[in-house]
Amino acid sequence: MSRIAVLAFGLALAAGCSKKTAEPPRKSVATVTTGTVGPDGVRTVPVAVDDKGYSPETIPGKPNEKLKLVFTRTFESECISELKTPDGKIVPLPMNKPVEVVVTVPASGELAFACGMDMFHGKIVASGAASGG
Repeated sequence: MSRIAVLAFGLALAAGCSKKTAEPPRKSVATVTTGTVGPDGVRTVPVAVDDKGYSPETIPGKPNEKLKLVFTRTFESECISELKTPDGKIVPLPMNKPVEVVVTVPASGELAFACGMDMFHGKIVASGAASGG
């Protein structure tokens, strides 16, 4: 009986966080001007969270720029119900409620974020092209 329960749990877990293979994966990339800049200089970037992952999944920024990422989950799935932030914290993403995460773009390289099950990924990338101002 316990083997059946373990198998059923494994199948349910896989179904809750599986990527669809029939559709090509979306590669949504923001630009260094995506979002809005507040009077404090912090750029706010909306990030949609659904059955395909994060959109945009790549967010470029000026080195050391402060970003406020606003994640809004619109799809019911255990997998994307949590966000692993670049600093490793786990943040719940309730359905249809914006959740703000403040990050600083690295001086070079990138910072990664992912769903709680580490199936869907996104990143913040320091953009050399962004240094022009």
